Amino acid sequence: MLSKKIDLIKKDIYIHQQKLNSKTLETGCLIVKEANTWVDEAKNRPIPNMLFSELWYENEVCILFSDTNLGKSILAVQIADSLSQGKRIHGFKLEGSARKVLYLDFELSDKQFENRYSDNFKNHYQFSPGFFRAELNTDLGLPNQYKNFEEYLCNTLPESISKHKASILIVDNLTFLSGENEKAKDALVLMKTLKKISRTSGVSILVLAHTPKRDESKPITKNDLAGSKMLMNFCDSCFTIGKSSQDMALRYIKQIKQRNTEHIYDSDNIVLCSINKETNFLKFCYEGFDFEKNHLQTNNKISSDQIDNQIKMLVAEGFTNDKIGSRLGYSEAGIRKRRKKLEI
Repeated sequence: MLSKKIDLIKKDIYIHQQKLNSKTLETGCLIVKEANTWVDEAKNRPIPNMLFSELWYENEVCILFSDTNLGKSILAVQIADSLSQGKRIHGFKLEGSARKVLYLDFELSDKQFENRYSDNFKNHYQFSPGFFRAELNTDLGLPNQYKNFEEYLCNTLPESISKHKASILIVDNLTFLSGENEKAKDALVLMKTLKKISRTSGVSILVLAHTPKRDESKPITKNDLAGSKMLMNFCDSCFTIGKSSQDMALRYIKQIKQRNTEHIYDSDNIVLCSINKETNFLKFCYEGFDFEKNHLQTNNKISSDQIDNQIKMLVAEGFTNDKIGSRLGYSEAGIRKRRKKLEI
């Protein structure tokens, strides 16, 4: 019994000594510890899981951006549904079990949301009870202690996250939060706040943002994000949605920034998707991988009728979708969709 007590005392002394050794030095805003101490402390924290393949990991502040009307909200709700159900989206990876999600929707009204997730306002899709959607309460005025709505919202968020025990926060979208997010000071304040919420609450955050008008003949880069410099500095990861020149229903997903993995989904390996609504759920459907250059606009594109005629001729000659795509500069999925429309 005595030896056990001695062992416990020794253990307490050791733990206390370790705490003293790792004590933060008085260096203003910096936290300084030995490199080995940082590693030892990090060992006790779990390895971040994938939330949406290598595009977004746990405990990251991630940005999803694109031009308007390309499906950011559609994909974001699909990701939220996937995480709340604990079921991966076909073609993408998901690690871990179901999580509680808080989705801030500043884009759609409740009726518009209902329409997307029902069959003509009937046969409604059943979301998980762990999926919480929030809208702005327009009946409330701005309390006197806050300078603007952004400050009010940022102070409200931690309470809402705690109340609903959410581990995932999706903000749709950054443009609503600050109409001047292109300006560095606005982007800086918003991203700092979200970063702080992520670190203090252990919440993984996905923020949706728009791009200014861009040249669709060029590959998408980090410079296409409004307020790109400051936003990129304060996010952990970033991916984008591009429009395909091959088919109006085709989209591609491209990785822009990453910290927890290598750059996988670059210009030579974009994820090709189509947008479809099967009965009562509007969603992205995985179609495969391709080169971004195959989906950029060019000045020497032949007419749609000419393409259709060439496809019909090549199909009659027994060419596969892959070979037709290689010959015409299209993806297999693009050829497959055109053949479906042509009923050949």
